[in-house]
Amino acid sequence: MKTSSAALLSASILLSLAATQAGNQPVSAPPSLFGFRDATAESATEARFLAVPDAKLAEEHLRTLTKAPHMAGTPEDKATADYVAEKFRAAGLETEIVEYRVWINYPAEISVDMTAPAGVEMHGPTREHVENDPFQDDPRVVIPFSGMSASGDVEADVVYANYGTPEDFEKLEKLKVDVRGKIVLVRYGQNFRGVKVFVAQEHGAAGVILYSDPADDGWRRGDKYPDGPWRPDTGAQRGSVGFMFEFPGDPTTPGIASVPSLPDSQRTAPQQSAQLPKIPVTPLSYHDAWPLLQNVGGPDSPREWQGALPFTYHVGPGPARVRMHIKQDYQFRTLWDVIGRVRGSELPSEWVVAGNHRDAWVYGAVDPNSGTAAMLEAVHGVGELLKSGWKPKRTMIFGSWDGEEEGLMGSTEWVEQHESDLADAPAYFNMDVAVSGPKFGASAVPSLKQFLRDVTKAVPSAKGGTVYEAWQKTSQPEGSLAQSPGEASGDGRRLPVAQVKNDVPVGDLGSGSDYSAFLQHCGVPATDMSSSGPYGVYHSAFDNFAWFKKFGDPDFAYEQQMARVFGLEIVRMADADVLPYDYEEYGKEIAVYLDAVRKRAESKFGHALEFGAVNAAARRFEVAGARVLAKQKNPPRDTARLNQALRSAERAFLAPQGLPHRSWFRHLIYAPGEYTGYAAVVLPGVNEALDKGDSERARQQLAALAAALERAAKTLEGYR
Repeated sequence: MKTSSAALLSASILLSLAATQAGNQPVSAPPSLFGFRDATAESATEARFLAVPDAKLAEEHLRTLTKAPHMAGTPEDKATADYVAEKFRAAGLETEIVEYRVWINYPAEISVDMTAPAGVEMHGPTREHVENDPFQDDPRVVIPFSGMSASGDVEADVVYANYGTPEDFEKLEKLKVDVRGKIVLVRYGQNFRGVKVFVAQEHGAAGVILYSDPADDGWRRGDKYPDGPWRPDTGAQRGSVGFMFEFPGDPTTPGIASVPSLPDSQRTAPQQSAQLPKIPVTPLSYHDAWPLLQNVGGPDSPREWQGALPFTYHVGPGPARVRMHIKQDYQFRTLWDVIGRVRGSELPSEWVVAGNHRDAWVYGAVDPNSGTAAMLEAVHGVGELLKSGWKPKRTMIFGSWDGEEEGLMGSTEWVEQHESDLADAPAYFNMDVAVSGPKFGASAVPSLKQFLRDVTKAVPSAKGGTVYEAWQKTSQPEGSLAQSPGEASGDGRRLPVAQVKNDVPVGDLGSGSDYSAFLQHCGVPATDMSSSGPYGVYHSAFDNFAWFKKFGDPDFAYEQQMARVFGLEIVRMADADVLPYDYEEYGKEIAVYLDAVRKRAESKFGHALEFGAVNAAARRFEVAGARVLAKQKNPPRDTARLNQALRSAERAFLAPQGLPHRSWFRHLIYAPGEYTGYAAVVLPGVNEALDKGDSERARQQLAALAAALERAAKTLEGYR
């Protein structure tokens, strides 16, 4: 029998404790953990937990979860909910399956046909196919389509718009290329696909075709599947194009939980929803996009727009002409969240929530079920602790969210239903794409960045040493990152806007995964993490068990590692005497954000904006954070008032009226960018006013930010 490093770690800690208690060695100082007065018991608990998550069981979970395509709302999706609920119950969690009724589309008829120039034919989307993939021919594999797209019949000339960023459309205007009434062809990468559609719609496009260029996740990156991990010719990226930067969740119920009993009179009519595009959208593989791009004329594209297909890209319009026939089947459909609970022994109203989504566009081996398998092994570890008699101080909740791919639906609806219950929640821990390779990365609010680093110092790495040590070795910025979970799912691969500690970089939280509602609507501090690698099959039929076993994590060692990190976050936060936040680091990061905003404002408006009040408020918050951190390190016997102040400080960053023009997002420090979607925009109210050149709105948002910083500082200062 092979002994795991975690088991050895557990044994060594427990033997050390036993020897000390038996008097066989001198009594040494108890182990130190930030947040604990005496970490002796906690260290023993964590060692027992780390010994449990099992690589072979993770493999069994992933094989079961990915045996059939399981798009949200389908019978196969319900089967995965039942499987997760069974495992939650087996671990001793109080478990329920919670239903929501949401407005989503399945594809009814999807076709893209070239109608000009004469003699050139393309009829798409071509069925995804490679040699010797065991899963590709399942009749339940859904045709490539765009979630939240409008229906429509459009025939028009094609314009190529690179990645579809605002800057790309500005460049087309400078080239005198008019996209009004045209079908815009854009490649995946750099921003969220819904933003590409939003910008194209703003510029008057009649339709949008999204395609994956081999420069971004195909043969330019390396061998394509099945010989390598990158996207094969016919691989197409499905995905939602809903305007989640307006609000996530069910498009008919912003701010309201879409429970089955909700009457239609309390819903927004779909045609009036700010989340739904008005034009038809659909994805193609680069196999299908090839003849389109090859027959687009007009000026040469800017050279940085050139992809990896073997000809010069042009911008158009025409002579390539396309007919899009898009018929969507929109209905109210049922989602199934699985909620598992362990009631806290001392602080049951304080919910430590951890979650991963379960639904997939097809099989979803990497996205999301590598995360589901890891979460189930974390739950397995918690279950073994419960069997030993351990009880957490705070309530632990595990959420297996549904409908994430359509627009973060299951998590958002659950948060909207439980907003008042989350008022005292210390943290939400997210894991979406847990494993696509060996490189650990994470994102968090600044108050939890050091907590996350500390947790990784306690977990064995699949490579030897600790996860933290492996993270240190691989945390240097890479060259150009490929289309990957980092760009697609908001995981931890982006560098933070501000790096105020000489330590491993922890990224900032934007959107694209299930932490959004917790942090940006309710002010619950959050983290997100992944272990990344070359991954070109995102949202395709090839993101399946065969790909994962060959290229993602063949021996499931990284699955085991991620289960340990994820579970240890939850166990440690649930048991902490003092909440292990670091508001000093938070304050220092905000100071860097403000300095950058001030420089932007000066270049845009001169010295028309006054920063004195907001800078003073930020300094007050940073000083208050440093003072309260000193008290956290030497906590009083009764920590209730201290913890209340710590929890309330993050909530102080919420503006009841929300951000301008998108009131669902209430956090004044972090939001998904209106023109990035996944990537975080820091100080979003001010920065987006600067983007618009609106000095009056910028003044108002600086005042709102100063007031929020004063509230947060006063909250921390209130603890004496």
